[in-house]
Amino acid sequence: MDGDRRGWQACSLSGAVFAVCMAGTTLPTPLYPLYQEKFGFSELTVTVVYAVYAFAVIGVLLLVGNASDAVGRRAVLLWGLGCAAASAACFLCATGLGWLYAGRLLSGLSAGLFTGAATAFVMELAPYGGASRATFVATAANMGGLGCGPLLAGVLAQYAPWPLYLPFAVHLALLAGSAAVLLRLPETVRERQPLSTVRPRRPALPVRVRAVFAPAAIASFVGFALFGVFTSVSPAFLAESLDVDNHAVSGLVVALAFFASTAGQLAVGRVGVGRSLPLGCAFLLAGLALLAGALHWNLMSLVVLSALVGGAGQGLAFRGALAAVAEASPAGRHATVISTLFVVAYAGISVPVIGVGVLTDPIGLENAGLVFIACMAVLVTTAAAYLLRRPVPTRT
Repeated sequence: MDGDRRGWQACSLSGAVFAVCMAGTTLPTPLYPLYQEKFGFSELTVTVVYAVYAFAVIGVLLLVGNASDAVGRRAVLLWGLGCAAASAACFLCATGLGWLYAGRLLSGLSAGLFTGAATAFVMELAPYGGASRATFVATAANMGGLGCGPLLAGVLAQYAPWPLYLPFAVHLALLAGSAAVLLRLPETVRERQPLSTVRPRRPALPVRVRAVFAPAAIASFVGFALFGVFTSVSPAFLAESLDVDNHAVSGLVVALAFFASTAGQLAVGRVGVGRSLPLGCAFLLAGLALLAGALHWNLMSLVVLSALVGGAGQGLAFRGALAAVAEASPAGRHATVISTLFVVAYAGISVPVIGVGVLTDPIGLENAGLVFIACMAVLVTTAAAYLLRRPVPTRT
């Protein structure tokens, strides 16, 4: 019993470190209108600044996605915290657009180092037999941290002084505490290798994983694409179309999507991993429909509903995808396979978001959003049909 308690305590602490790091990646979300006003850039630039983060994540996952399997989880996570701290410093020093690009690039590096390694670390620290609960801790830490970022920044920007500085100073303090916690957690990789053994790898999957990876990746792509649009352009839509210029409100709307994702992940334990994937696609489709209604009729209530329903769908689909892929992965390849899944997911954050930014100038933000919704609706419908015909095999 004491061993289980210590195991869950370590699992929870590692999840808290995971959440703190991921919060920094969404911290600038409600602040983009302030940066636009200060530096005078367009909505397309906002989406490019946002997408730089995703491209950095993908680059890290492709180049060193397997690093923690070789050199250990803690070493990689400490580097991730260092990149997160450097990102916060860039935003604190920002005097022009270049600082924002640098800050987002470093933020992407931190997330890329954390995603696969921290997910594997959380799951490995859990006691024997706790895989399902540990998967929830990992995915909830990821999405919960992402949700706390815009909420924290929005509240501080609206109700505290120095709106473009205080959020990042607070995050630096949290990162320092996280580093202290991480240094006290045990390493889970027993047979470590030198850093020189880490080599860039093309996305590759063991044969036993491939059957479950395709539908899991499709669902993850759509869910992350929806989140990408929410976190990059929703503050601008709220300000331009709904006259909502309260930074705390715009941060809360974005946070609701991530918190709803956490609730969706929790529901996977009841509905089952296999059913959560097609059900998550159905919720994503409903969330897209609600977002289309919000853009067409300029209704705040539909924006909130789309965040809740779409977020829940993302949580159902993503936790189901992660659990199915992790279960099918052979020992010693968990971080590599999980990193490959995140490559697909973060492609969903970057490419569609830039597409929305490109279309915003010629056809307007609302019409660009509707084009995005139509494309994602086709994709998620195709994924749902595939999953219904060929359910993901899983023992849970």
